[in-house]
Amino acid sequence: MAILANLTHSITSIIKKSNLYYVAATIVLCCTFYVIGFWPQGGDVTSRQLSSTATILPTLPCNPSIKNTNPNSRSSIPIDFTAHHTADELVPLSSSARVNHYPSCNLELSEYTPCEDSKRSLKFDRNMLAYRERHCPEKNELLKCRIPAPFGYKPPFRWPQSRDSVWYANVPHKHLTVEKAGQNWVRFKGDRFTFPGGGTMFPRGADAYIDDIGKLIKLKDGSIRTAIDTGCGVASWGAYLLPRDILPISFAPKDTHEAQVQFALERGVPALIGILATNRLPYPARAFDMAHCSRCLIPWGKYDGLYLIEVDRILRPGGYWILSGPPVNWQDHWRGWNRTADDLKAEQDQIENVARSLCWKKVTQRGDLAIWQKPTNHVHCKINRKVFRKPPFCQEQDPDKAWYTKIDACLSPLPEVSSVKDVAGGPLENWPERLTAVPPRIASSSIEGVTAEGFSEDTELWKKRVAHYKALDSQLAERGRYRNILDMNAWLGGFAAALVDDPVWVMNIVPAEAEVNTLGVIFERGLIGTYQSWCEAMSTYPRTYDFIHADSVFTLYQDRCEMEDILLEMDRVLRPQGSVIFRDDVDVLVNVKSILDGLQWESRMVDHEGGPHVREKLLIATKLYWTAPAPVQDKQ
Repeated sequence: MAILANLTHSITSIIKKSNLYYVAATIVLCCTFYVIGFWPQGGDVTSRQLSSTATILPTLPCNPSIKNTNPNSRSSIPIDFTAHHTADELVPLSSSARVNHYPSCNLELSEYTPCEDSKRSLKFDRNMLAYRERHCPEKNELLKCRIPAPFGYKPPFRWPQSRDSVWYANVPHKHLTVEKAGQNWVRFKGDRFTFPGGGTMFPRGADAYIDDIGKLIKLKDGSIRTAIDTGCGVASWGAYLLPRDILPISFAPKDTHEAQVQFALERGVPALIGILATNRLPYPARAFDMAHCSRCLIPWGKYDGLYLIEVDRILRPGGYWILSGPPVNWQDHWRGWNRTADDLKAEQDQIENVARSLCWKKVTQRGDLAIWQKPTNHVHCKINRKVFRKPPFCQEQDPDKAWYTKIDACLSPLPEVSSVKDVAGGPLENWPERLTAVPPRIASSSIEGVTAEGFSEDTELWKKRVAHYKALDSQLAERGRYRNILDMNAWLGGFAAALVDDPVWVMNIVPAEAEVNTLGVIFERGLIGTYQSWCEAMSTYPRTYDFIHADSVFTLYQDRCEMEDILLEMDRVLRPQGSVIFRDDVDVLVNVKSILDGLQWESRMVDHEGGPHVREKLLIATKLYWTAPAPVQDKQ
């Protein structure tokens, strides 16, 4: 045992001594290599190191201001930390990694409206003018080019001067100045068009015509805020409503009256291309306080009153329908209208019968104006269905659904009331209190997931956000710089509400793909808007809007349609030197920015108003000014 113990002790001592030798050897080797590495070495090590990666990374010519000409010198060389190169100096990447640049379309497409293309429309049924409704191109027909502005295009006049003047170069069409010369629609002189405010049925001007309406119904107390003009011409009626704090939407088809909606938009008046044909108008039920037709050529009495049924759907309880022109006052005008007295009387009787079947009350007919009023509820209307069997009340249909929805020959029922004196759906405040009062659709819990408290919080949130936007975009902050504004995903209209004191109007879009339909709320606030799917083109002309707001648009449309197609549509409807603020996830905006570079826009990404740690960012972009080249002059 003693021998074994001595042997174990000896082995342990040997191991400990060996460990000390290893530690000592390691220290010596480390010190040796440190000294070797510290000692100045010849040759260009940096060049050798970079040469192995030259095929992977872009390279730069390197010309440092301080160069060691003697590699064996031990003198101290100051280290320069100053950046000598910028990202712009990088050698371009391979073609596969470059941004895709989008060329200019042909000049003949400078007024291209994809979903109202006259050539495509000829393929469709002419019955009830269905061929003039929206008919959008197939995916393989979509253009991958930028719509050019016409040569000589200028920024529009600022509001309110724009109401009366438009540059000829922006809308180079003189047809209406000849066709409507005797009606004071539009005149041409020098380099511009002027708009005297006349119309077929208001030879004394739109202002005097609206004064005549104001003698028959109340236009000054704020009870009438939203209005729709069907078959609007150049939208002079809407243009002269705006100073009275009445916000109109004007619409007309793209037809032989060339560029009438385009003139309206250049004037700074809210307008869309549209027609009453087979589809519902793209607005929710109970949207407008007032609807208007001044010789709009819509056959109101035909098709069992189908078009008046649609007007009834979009009118608020207690709203007004105003008609001037044939057949109103036919007794005085039938000879000038080149129609027989019997024909005009029959048309008037048709309209009167349809209005009664809708339970409308005729308020008055004075001179060339006739005005009807929709009931505030359907208590009595349900009783008189025993007399008027047509139109019946609609069964199990959503009256707010209006994107490619066919017009039904049935009466959209108003919400139930507990008393004959109640307003169906709830009463609205007068303007301007209407803007911030809780909308009846929210107060009645009709909008899923939105409460009165949430509505108020959203209103305050957008006040802060718009103040932040104005700090980032000086042009948005500059009063009068922008006039026509588009909000591509408006939710409750908070963005537009925050701009209400600026001289702008906002077209609020509720996407057709949105989970919750909030467009009715927007109208109940005294704002305007429409439905739209951003997988398709908008029913408007190129260069409609000065500013676009795109909140979470690309997140909504992810896996639904191509990002580049949405951005090309934005490029089409945005004016040269117009701006966009995108609000979305940072990864989404990186992809957006790469396409904007291809569109040759200027853009910069900035932090969310909540700070840099929020994934949602803002991308501020500006479309640069460019036009089609000057036309080739005849050399003869």
